[in-house]
Amino acid sequence: MRRIFQPLLFFLATCRENELIRQLELVRYENATLRVRVPQKHIHLTADEKKQLIKLGQAVGPGVRHLISIVSYSTYRRWIRNEANGKPPAKVGRPPKPENITETILRIARETNWGYTRILGELKKLRISVSRSTVVNTLKANGHDPGPRRGKGTWDEFLKLNAATLWQCDFFSKMIWTPTGLRQFFVLAFLHVASRKVFVTKTTCKPDSAWMKDRAETFLEHAQSAGLKVETVIHDCDCAFVTQFDTALSIANVTVKRVGPCAANMNAFIERWIQSIQQECLDHFVVFGEDHFNHLISEYVAYYHTERPHQSLGNKPLSDTGQAADESPGDGAICCRERLGGLLKHYYRQAA
Repeated sequence: MRRIFQPLLFFLATCRENELIRQLELVRYENATLRVRVPQKHIHLTADEKKQLIKLGQAVGPGVRHLISIVSYSTYRRWIRNEANGKPPAKVGRPPKPENITETILRIARETNWGYTRILGELKKLRISVSRSTVVNTLKANGHDPGPRRGKGTWDEFLKLNAATLWQCDFFSKMIWTPTGLRQFFVLAFLHVASRKVFVTKTTCKPDSAWMKDRAETFLEHAQSAGLKVETVIHDCDCAFVTQFDTALSIANVTVKRVGPCAANMNAFIERWIQSIQQECLDHFVVFGEDHFNHLISEYVAYYHTERPHQSLGNKPLSDTGQAADESPGDGAICCRERLGGLLKHYYRQAA
């Protein structure tokens, strides 16, 4: 009986084995076809994926030589040896760049806006050896254009280069009660871009050519006495800026620039200061007379120069009398100095 069923069982087992072989051949051909179309030339596996392949391959036995296709059989055997010896898997790819090199590349890019070739030259001067592609890839990865800078530069760059000798000026006005009724009085203000210091002229209800010429000469005298250089003055296209005003400045070798059309940002600093004095001071008063108007302006200018903190200067007054953040606060009592009936307040610590 055994002789009858043994050949039959062997035949059935052979059929099952042949079927599995045909399935494996189909899977191997499919994997080979897919590998051709994979965009990466080399496929890098994680440590967990390598362990899983080793586990499944050991279960298959020696036949894994004919099945594995994602890596060569010699690589697969090396994985097994490394795992048996407790050796950590080798890191793939080039070693990462030192962090200080990346920081140096990004610092030069932020401060200069240079292209990768110029940055590469600066790194060579610093004896930092990196490839051109390293600089390009670092700039791209951090949102910088690796190409060289072209054009005449930005307005922000122009301001930084010329701030020490650049002034902006503009008018502001207010309706004032006088013995003859409401009248509009005008004030001309100048602002030094680098220091943010301002010079405000006396008020007038008629800014004619003679007054404008006199204000230009007074401004030049003030800048000289304050030790502030004047090379460029920017003003808008207001008809009040007459030829006599520009001529008085030009005689002193000062370049006068008018704000271009649709370019309000050219005179942004003085316009922002005018907004400050109006919102923080003038809008809170009904002004009676020219002397009252001049008093309000002088009080605010004194407050602005000596007591008001400025965000663009690290929240310090222009006089730099504010206490540094890292210094001890001291033991003196905190006092408040008020101007204009308490509208403008300044807090300080009383000396011990």
